[in-house]
Amino acid sequence: MNDYLEEGPINPIKIQDNTFRDGHQSLLATRMRTEDMLPIAEQMDSVGFWAMEVWGGATFDTTHRFLGEDPFERLKTLKKYIKKTPFTMLLRGQNLVGYRNYADDVARLFVDKSCEAGMDIFRVFDALNDFRNFETVVDRIKANGKHFQGTICYTLTEKRMGGEIFNLEYYLNKAKELEAMGADTLCLKDMAGIMSPFDIAKLVTELKKTVSMPIHLHTHYTSGMASMIYLEAIKAGVDIIDTCLAPFALRTSQPAVEPIVATLYGTTRDPGFDLNKLLEMGNYLEEIAPKYRDYLAKHRMSVIDTGVLAHQVPGGMISNLVSQLTEAKALHRIDEVYKDVAITRKELGMPPLVTPTSQIVGVQAVLNVLFGRYKMVTNEVKDLVYGLYGKTPIPVNQEVQKKILKGYKRGETPVTGRAADYLEPELEKAREKIGDLAKDDFDLLIYAIYPTTGEQFLKWKYGLEEMPAAVKPRTLEDIRREDEAMALAIESVCKAG
Repeated sequence: MNDYLEEGPINPIKIQDNTFRDGHQSLLATRMRTEDMLPIAEQMDSVGFWAMEVWGGATFDTTHRFLGEDPFERLKTLKKYIKKTPFTMLLRGQNLVGYRNYADDVARLFVDKSCEAGMDIFRVFDALNDFRNFETVVDRIKANGKHFQGTICYTLTEKRMGGEIFNLEYYLNKAKELEAMGADTLCLKDMAGIMSPFDIAKLVTELKKTVSMPIHLHTHYTSGMASMIYLEAIKAGVDIIDTCLAPFALRTSQPAVEPIVATLYGTTRDPGFDLNKLLEMGNYLEEIAPKYRDYLAKHRMSVIDTGVLAHQVPGGMISNLVSQLTEAKALHRIDEVYKDVAITRKELGMPPLVTPTSQIVGVQAVLNVLFGRYKMVTNEVKDLVYGLYGKTPIPVNQEVQKKILKGYKRGETPVTGRAADYLEPELEKAREKIGDLAKDDFDLLIYAIYPTTGEQFLKWKYGLEEMPAAVKPRTLEDIRREDEAMALAIESVCKAG
């Protein structure tokens, strides 16, 4: 390994841009509209990114629910402007782009229609790292001739990689499983931003000896370590990293691409990007950013969350905990909840804290603190303990299991098979219920994955109901008028004394 990257064979780092998906999901509640992506779409296509993440994650939910946009139309529209750079999406295995496991018929149709709409690379992950939950979607990804990126959710039980569960051997074994499944690339997904730079250098080095597929690294800036992680990983030979344009980077998003390009300039790993072009596109994002300013977290001065270095709770999970405790007028008990999260997580089988398990563990920890341990149990926790999400990294605590499954409608003995094997087909029932409102399979999927909000969106889409003002787009002129009105109101109050 050449620590200075100035000698040896040329090996440009490949860079994936996440501005149009994870960037605004992490910082702006996934509210960026397609209309604001199009002005720089062709410029983005000319940069030379390995891929652009434009879909998946929460975008499917927010586009139809809060923006009044058809999620499939976003994909089709972007494809008209971005013709050279492959599209990638975040797919939650059997969860697809929702928050529960869907039946195999829904999963198959979803992958097929996503490919038809323009998707090229599927970053597939499972919240439990139970790769049986990949089987159905991977079969269709391969059948469509698309790229399967096998993903390992990176998590810890200690301050550094190691211990009895999430140690080096765990990740190497998971990587071998994914290679055996036919993964085209391997992604290490650090949703909480808790990777340690030296741990990742070691992991990348050992993975290079263990598997032959390219290694893709994904982290978040939450803890402040992300740029250090990338630099050490690049020195260790990682193949691909995720970044965003600076205005949609840092905080709980990914590292900014511009400093990385400047850092690697003239080295063996120089990606060869035009820095001025990146700066130009960043200036555009700064211009439209005021439209989304209300979604940017303003509750703290620091752009990093140093607390995550201790409690390891992802940023999105923290915001949910804060919201729940505020509603219960119990925000002062958040430190108790942080402590309970660690205990509850272990009792429930040590799941990685990523959607949907982060929400499942977090809500249960709040209930435990407010009402007593497992006095109230959510249906999702019951399903998790029963085995409907898959196999947890360690067995669920036996006493807790008995308590949670007592009187459970499905039975008191957990299942051990592939989670979707216990689900009945869903598409035909969905087709009957939605009827003529769904004009094609794209509409049908929106309804099948999100029945309530999906049906509402289809009524807006086909003019059966008027779209509320809150869903309609705001312009920069609207923002300017609001600012002027606010300034006048403040001036009036000041003059009044």
